[in-house]
Amino acid sequence: MGYNILIVDDSATTRAMIKRTIQLARIETGKIYEAGDGRAGLEVLASNAVDVVLADLNMPEMGGMEMTHRMRQAEATRNVPVVVVSAEPNVERLEALKRDGIQGYVRKPFTPEGVRDAIAKALAALGPGAVKAA
Repeated sequence: MGYNILIVDDSATTRAMIKRTIQLARIETGKIYEAGDGRAGLEVLASNAVDVVLADLNMPEMGGMEMTHRMRQAEATRNVPVVVVSAEPNVERLEALKRDGIQGYVRKPFTPEGVRDAIAKALAALGPGAVKAA
């Protein structure tokens, strides 16, 4: 059984690239969910079991920072690992996210190895076997 992953980004192209990167990285996945903004991401989280979230910060409706903050306030999603995938240059904003408990940050444009390593690190808290040896 694999890990369920939620990809939250307003760019369908970026979501597809992240999804393909996850497949190429040989990460054991169950379902891969997608959402176009933080509000839609919270809806996915409310009705599905998700093991890790990969989220952009700058999106319409609700960005990744607010989504992460709301996740940390809700009992059901408080401990779901979040990896930020963003081009965010603001150090203060990233520090605020670390205080909110993000498990990783991947800077856009990303490499497959960067995404793989960030997901593996976030999933390590969930137990062994998240990533097969390449």
